[in-house]
Amino acid sequence: MNYWLMKCEPEQFSIDDLARQKVEGWYGIRNYQARNMMRDAMRVGDRVFFYHSNVKVPGIVGLMTVCSTPYPDPTQFIPGHKYFDAKSTPEAPRWVQVDVCYERHLDRLITLEELKADTSLEDLPLVRRGNRLSIMPISAANWAGILARETLTP
Repeated sequence: MNYWLMKCEPEQFSIDDLARQKVEGWYGIRNYQARNMMRDAMRVGDRVFFYHSNVKVPGIVGLMTVCSTPYPDPTQFIPGHKYFDAKSTPEAPRWVQVDVCYERHLDRLITLEELKADTSLEDLPLVRRGNRLSIMPISAANWAGILARETLTP
């Protein structure tokens, strides 16, 4: 099993939206490194932290599970769509998505500031300067450490 963190701006799609829908395709990834992780490394059953980004207090808000194998992101084929890619074709799609399934909200927000302050997480891609990927791998040890923070008082 692999562990991941996936970022989304809550005004685009939030943990509450996922809780209502139960399953959603994680579309719109237009970075090759993030695409490659999704395409080549994500597996059904992988666990994922849902991270709200570009908000006043960014942080981990919930848990989800990868619940499909990668498949072509349909938005790449829709002219005029924000994620349209004129160089992508149904025969040779450039971009993929996976479905994610809602697991649960965290009992509390685990903030980026809190994660940065934890020296045991210094190898976490999220806290490294300049890392802007919307999908990143999480080690099993970091997954367990972050999840244990849920019950701590910040």
